[in-house]
Amino acid sequence: MSRSGHLSVTKEKHISEPRINDRIRVPEVRLVGPNGEQVGIVRVEDALRLAAEADLDLVEVAPMAKPPVAKLMDYGKYKYEAAMKAREARKNQVNTVIKEIKLRPKIDPHDYGTKKGHVVRFLKGGDKVKVTIMFRGREQSRPELGFRLLQRLAEDVVELGTVESQPKQDGRNMVMVLAPTKKKAQAMAEQKAERKRRDEAARGAEGTEAAEPAEQPSETADAG
Repeated sequence: MSRSGHLSVTKEKHISEPRINDRIRVPEVRLVGPNGEQVGIVRVEDALRLAAEADLDLVEVAPMAKPPVAKLMDYGKYKYEAAMKAREARKNQVNTVIKEIKLRPKIDPHDYGTKKGHVVRFLKGGDKVKVTIMFRGREQSRPELGFRLLQRLAEDVVELGTVESQPKQDGRNMVMVLAPTKKKAQAMAEQKAERKRRDEAARGAEGTEAAEPAEQPSETADAG
């Protein structure tokens, strides 16, 4: 590959990075001030001088314009703030996960309580729950058993989730989907806050326990 070909590939790799300061190789730019004010078309040498005097960077923000548009800014601060915004956006784009719980139509009360507990935990975490009733043998002739069980479960968790998909027969199974009333990001934020409160309470309790033995020697001395 020729040297010029190598350079073009390198430029394509860094196309997302704007050119700044001495990397701006054009005779003139349309200059924008640090507060968004329009300075006008100036020679690039003059724009670089203004940037140096203000202790700022000259950043090419619209390279395809004629002439290119460049802005005076603190590029390091700009990149940091942009990275923080992108990170926050990724945190908020949390995908809802679909969990699955399987029940038998004639489930005993203890097992039902355990399974309901799992559903409650999933919904509190902001996840959807696919509840599957599995029919075997003669149970397939009694679909109303599964329907009533799913209805009961939906009513038991009504404060945490809503029925997104009504119970429907799927071969030997009956399926219902519950959706959380809280968004995933909100549920995660609340869980994080709750963990922080528990940690702080635990540290407070440890501090109190550690302080109590320190008083013992003085009490013994007084007794003597």
